Amino acid sequence: MGEDLFENAAQERLRREAPLARRVAPRTLDDLLGQGHILGPGKILRRAIEADRITSLILYGPPGCGKTALARIIAMRTKSAFEPLNAVTSGVKDLRALIEKAKQRRIHEQRKTIVFVDEIHRFNRAQQDALLPDVENGNIVLIGATTENPFFSVVAPLLSRSQIFEFKRLDEDQLTQLLERALAHPELGLDFAVQAEDAALRHIALYAEGDVRRAMGALEVALLTTPPEDGVIRITEEVAKESIQRKMLHYDGSGDEHYDAASAMIKSMRGSNPDAALYWMARMLEAGETPRFVARRIVIAASEDVGNADPMALVVANNAWQACEFIGMPEARILLAQALTYVACAPKSNAAYAAIDAALAHVREEKTAEVPAHLQDGHYKGAKQLGRGIGYAYAHDHPEGYVTQDYGVPRGTFYHPTDRGKEAEFRERLARFDARDAGEEPES
Repeated sequence: MGEDLFENAAQERLRREAPLARRVAPRTLDDLLGQGHILGPGKILRRAIEADRITSLILYGPPGCGKTALARIIAMRTKSAFEPLNAVTSGVKDLRALIEKAKQRRIHEQRKTIVFVDEIHRFNRAQQDALLPDVENGNIVLIGATTENPFFSVVAPLLSRSQIFEFKRLDEDQLTQLLERALAHPELGLDFAVQAEDAALRHIALYAEGDVRRAMGALEVALLTTPPEDGVIRITEEVAKESIQRKMLHYDGSGDEHYDAASAMIKSMRGSNPDAALYWMARMLEAGETPRFVARRIVIAASEDVGNADPMALVVANNAWQACEFIGMPEARILLAQALTYVACAPKSNAAYAAIDAALAHVREEKTAEVPAHLQDGHYKGAKQLGRGIGYAYAHDHPEGYVTQDYGVPRGTFYHPTDRGKEAEFRERLARFDARDAGEEPES
């Protein structure tokens, strides 16, 4: 009896000392906010959980959006055995032992085993491959949680055997609602009443950037460090600002956030929106992206999207890149901003980009053109005996540096200048030469 009391007291102490996010974690599907697109009434995942008929799942989304919380809810509801595994701390040996236990359970108890692998993207290919046979033959039902795009981080055979559900980052209203719930939760575990200003909760929700764990951590700091007055802990906006002083930018330097932010910056430059381009660049730089990576994207955009509509864009972008190499942050942000806004505001043309792709496609797929004899190299001994270079007209000997001549490929086959910026001048000049070639305009 005394041992039971001691054990119960120890469990109660551990429960009260658990992090706030764990103490107030959702226990039902209705408690889990922000994922109505996959867990709303009638949705297939909700129906499968309620019927205890889930198949292998990959839960994908940013940190603190409810993936692990959903796994705990499934563990509380299911009649299957539930085996959690963390991909950071577990290896193939742990995996094999767990699978063997699942096999024996299936044989002797006729009971399924759900294996929850948190951070499954941390498993290497061999570890992921070790799961395949037992997922395939039903020895285990796999639930994998990952913050990285599973199409890049999970092996294709495992993906084909699993349903993929994407979790969304919670918005400010949803996080505020969860904070209010936490303050009224029976497991809050405080000996004092709590009053929190709406502005305080809003500040925490804003700076948590959709991450429930971070929001709960900040609230817990506020609760533990604010002395009660007249038996009440009052969480003001100032207290909240002290508890969470810097926004958490979700940005994986090699994952979705990295490529999505870069894509948004490039498309904003292409779309002539310097403000949006600056925002996405600022987000990358603030999260620790290297100036070199950003500069390279600007240089590419200067040629791919501005091109000959404003050839100076490439000069500005390339100079900014080179300057960033020896200046570094934080001053490099100024150079990058100048180049970025120049490219964003410049007239746009992808004619050169489209032209080289068209030329490459022609080279790969069509009959190879012969180099006309008068264009061939005639500088070596015996070239004239072979007819090389004879009849070539030197363009600089003619008015405007132009002479009608066969260059092996007709003008207008690949490059089609636009009527924007500098390229409009190119278009007019080439049209004049076309007319001259056709005998419609005399040489000046």
